[in-house]
Amino acid sequence: MPLAQLRQSLSNVLYGQEEVVDTLLATAVAGGHALLEGLPGLGKTQLARGFAAASGLSYNRIQFTPDLLPADVTGTDVWQDGRFEFRPGPLFAQVVLADEINRATPKTQSALLEAMQEGAVTVSGVRHPLPQPFMVIATQNPIELEGTYPLPEAQLDRFTAKIEVLPPPPAVWRRILSEPPAEPEPPAEPVELARLRRAAGAVRAASSALEAIVNLAQLASESPHLRFGVSPRGAQAWLALARGFALLADRSYVEWADLRRAARPALIHRLFLTEEARFEGVSEADVLAGLLARAMPE
Repeated sequence: MPLAQLRQSLSNVLYGQEEVVDTLLATAVAGGHALLEGLPGLGKTQLARGFAAASGLSYNRIQFTPDLLPADVTGTDVWQDGRFEFRPGPLFAQVVLADEINRATPKTQSALLEAMQEGAVTVSGVRHPLPQPFMVIATQNPIELEGTYPLPEAQLDRFTAKIEVLPPPPAVWRRILSEPPAEPEPPAEPVELARLRRAAGAVRAASSALEAIVNLAQLASESPHLRFGVSPRGAQAWLALARGFALLADRSYVEWADLRRAARPALIHRLFLTEEARFEGVSEADVLAGLLARAMPE
């Protein structure tokens, strides 16, 4: 199974982070984009590069900095031989790493919005399709660090999953020091990500699972701790990610465990607390746990 081979390759790129690897793969087959959050030096960039290499997909890395301009990302028109000619930017690859995305200004961050949603960019009124399949893997440092800008809510909603990368346990540290991770070998044939996405879309979800998603969305809209509820895009992302986890388990149907596993990465970045909730010490994780307890059976 291609997914099993990808999982094995990435586990040799990022030691001891099986849940991070699985969530990234589930996001990829769900047809979505991933936001990796963690402190510098935990292997986020290495994982993104390894995913592209192990999949046989084209790859570009964009280092986001405060002076980066939107045209540096999308590309621009240049005057050549008496006419304007479009020069594609680094966004024109199948896997794009937006490294330290929250170090760029909101204007440059928003340059990704159309690409992530439409699979194309518009420059000087002309639409330019991006290579397919297309996936953005963004990394961000915790917003408490100096020199970071919080991502706009509209852009956060474009990410299917927010994947938290935490420091590994001591045993993994020892393995990293004694056996540095190796770059994955390119596959003999590129992984057919488009076919895997079709397979994930065909994974069945029972009406009870759909009802649980609707219930949580309704409860979120009524929560006194949230400024607003989960969007329809957020509900779709939750279901798509659960289907991705089911496909990883080689199942053709979604189980309750898939929905629970997908809930945090799919929803945590879509819950925006009120100022009163923050003052009271309520966290997004607390709110999500309460919503899941009321919306889903044990």
